[in-house]
Amino acid sequence: MSESNFEWDKGKNLENQRKHGVSFYEAQHAFLDPSRLIAEDVIHSQKEKRFFCIGRDETGEGILTVRFTYRENRIRIIGAGYWRKGKKVYEQANSLH
Repeated sequence: MSESNFEWDKGKNLENQRKHGVSFYEAQHAFLDPSRLIAEDVIHSQKEKRFFCIGRDETGEGILTVRFTYRENRIRIIGAGYWRKGKKVYEQANSLH
């Protein structure tokens, strides 16, 4: 994984760590999961489309939901966390009960 493929706002990263306990650096791991899901965030998409990546974290134990957009061929991470809804969608899609 190349960090040059990802970007984020430093302040938002710190806020996300405080609120959700996940750094955007850690959130990148969800994109490496071969079983990850990518879905459009239709609620928050306005001028620029936003998406969710739902995939396993670095430990392989947790399921991260990462909100992101594409900017100039880079993935810009907007938010990330261990959210129950994302985990449920991931488990249903990958038949993990």
